Amino acid sequence: MNIGSASQLSGLPAKTIRYYEEIGLVAPGRRDNGYRDYSEPDIHKLRFLQRARGLGFSVHDCRILLSLYEDEHRASADVKALALARIADIEQKLRELHSLKETLQTLADNCHGDDRPECPILDGLSGEPV
Repeated sequence: MNIGSASQLSGLPAKTIRYYEEIGLVAPGRRDNGYRDYSEPDIHKLRFLQRARGLGFSVHDCRILLSLYEDEHRASADVKALALARIADIEQKLRELHSLKETLQTLADNCHGDDRPECPILDGLSGEPV
């Protein structure tokens, strides 16, 4: 099937599919006219990548996950380690977001939000103490 059909079936834009081919994550066949020819296994791989990227795995991690998926002798511990590392990344980002929210909330709480020109939010963004 062509890239348009592969895009529709995988939920990925054609540009992303071309990128995944360029970096070697997928390798569709070619027709006599040189056009890409995606097979069902290619679509399955693209869906796998779409879901993994949706969970925030890096392209590097996706390469490893695909390799493990295709390896019948894989150890599930290797897959679990990648998932746990991703969870740790998410937890760190959540802590960072919580800290950002608290900082912004403090700035907003100190702002009168009226017609006065004084604004603790702008002062805080400029590095001045609130």
